[in-house]
Amino acid sequence: MHKKVLIENIDKIHTTEMGIGRIQKNLGIDEEPVGYCISKLRQDNAKVEKEGKNYYVNVDNCRITINSSSFTIITAHKV
Repeated sequence: MHKKVLIENIDKIHTTEMGIGRIQKNLGIDEEPVGYCISKLRQDNAKVEKEGKNYYVNVDNCRITINSSSFTIITAHKV
C-alpha cells in the first residue's frame, strides 16, 4: 500500500542540495541520487513501510528515508 503511494507520486520525489552529497556518500555512489533511489523503489523486491512522518524503502541492503508529505529523500544508508 505505501509503495503504491510512492509510485503514484514518483514525479514529486526529490532531494535537497545537501541531500545529494549525503546520499551519494552514504551509499557509495557517483550517480545522480534521486534517479538511483527511484530505480531502487521500482524494484519488485523493494519493501516500503511508514513510521511516523517518513516512508522507509528497504531494498538491496539499503534503506532510503522519504518524507511522506513532501516526498523529499532525506537520507539513505547501507544496511
